[in-house]
Amino acid sequence: MVTAHNKLIRFIKIRNGMHDPHSSQNIIFFDGVCNLCNHWVDFLIRKDKRNVFLYAPLQSSTADRLLSNKDTTFMSSVIYYTNGKVFYKSDAVLQLLWDLGGLWKASIVLKLIPRFLRNFIYNWVAQNRYRWFGKKETCRLPTVEEREKFLD
Repeated sequence: MVTAHNKLIRFIKIRNGMHDPHSSQNIIFFDGVCNLCNHWVDFLIRKDKRNVFLYAPLQSSTADRLLSNKDTTFMSSVIYYTNGKVFYKSDAVLQLLWDLGGLWKASIVLKLIPRFLRNFIYNWVAQNRYRWFGKKETCRLPTVEEREKFLD
């Protein structure tokens, strides 16, 4: 069984260019105190039958270590790292749904909507997420079953 620690070490090697080019890592960075973001993570965990995603709150030490200063300016965005690429906002959501597989791949049709319009809607929801969905006092704690999926 691969532990979260081993997955983190593998990710750090990938980030530093010391990896097998055929390996990949899919890490979702999310706002750990946002109820909407936590519901999104819960949804992904339920639907991720192939166990392709790992998770880390944007407020975590993992995010501090692995994300650049540029990335940390996107605290109101889900950030998705996959195959050496970083996706933000609506691009992150659409790429996540694509990687989830199955019928979720059909959401790719939303890429026909120009990015500036998709991100306008994304930003509007992100700016109002605490008011509409609430906020936790602390970051989400994974259940015992979920622990291997979380890097922090």
